[in-house]
This record gives sequence, C-alpha cells and structure tokens, in this order.
Amino acid sequence: MTETIVVLTEEPLNESDLQNLGWLAGEQTVAEQTTFRVLIPEDTKRNLLLDFLERLSMLEVGTAFRELAQGQPDPDEARLEAAEAKRLSVKMLEEGGFKGTVDIVEDDGVSALVAYVGAHSADRAVVITRPHAISDTFHTDWANRAQEKLGIPVLHLYSGSGYIGDS
Repeated sequence: MTETIVVLTEEPLNESDLQNLGWLAGEQTVAEQTTFRVLIPEDTKRNLLLDFLERLSMLEVGTAFRELAQGQPDPDEARLEAAEAKRLSVKMLEEGGFKGTVDIVEDDGVSALVAYVGAHSADRAVVITRPHAISDTFHTDWANRAQEKLGIPVLHLYSGSGYIGDS
C-alpha cells in the first residue's frame, strides 16, 4: 500500500532531512511505497518583531538587527529564494531515490499544508524548520499550528539534524 507524506519546509531539503524522511517511511522500499509532497512557502511577508526576538534568543544579535533594519523582504527576491529551495529539494529527492513533488506555496505555509491535506489524500505530515525558540516554547510554531487543524499525525523535525520538535 502506498503512503503519502506531506512535508512543509522553510529550507531546502538536505541529506539529514532525507535520511529522517527515509526513516519515517520505515522498512518499506521508499521509492515504491511512499510518495512525498514537499511544500515550500514563498516567505514574502514576515513577522519582523518575532523574527527579531527569535534571532536574539539564538544569540544571533548582529543578524537580528540587520534583518530588522532591512524590513520586509523584497517579494521578487523571496520568490527567487523559494525557487532555488525548490530546485535544490527536487535534486535531493531525485538523488535519494525518493518519489515525490516539490511545490512553492503562498506565504502562510500552515494554511497551504492544511489546504493540501484537505484536497488530497495524505497519511502524515512533517514540518521541517530551523529551531525557533520563541515559537517552539509557546507552541505557535508551524507544527503545533498544523496539528491543531489536521486530522493526521504531524512530526516536527529540525532541519539538518535528527532532533524532533515538541508538537
């Protein structure tokens, strides 16, 4: 029986992410039994205050002030970054022998994930992000928000690691 896993990620997939997704698919032959649907938000709008606090909480003071001073990202640049993340993720899926697609979605990744799961058959969802101390602590991260809206299991993984978020 085939399984569909929907993946919402804020960064391009990397080798560690693929290893985790392969582990999640289990002992089935990944290429034959599991289909991955990867969603990457455009990220043209950000909550600047939350981003600033997140950077400070990770002791990234210089980056926090630079990003705050820059303001909202240029929409065209954000779309180019999303397109590059899609290209890299497609390449990783192909090189890893994974069956699936990668799509760019609107800014609100959680809404896109919920809409996708509502319109298609999905068995599980995986949210892959960088650590976000504020959002993770107060359970306002993508995985927690998605878990509240979906009727399927949601796993929160931190990109490039084997760490599981608390969702």
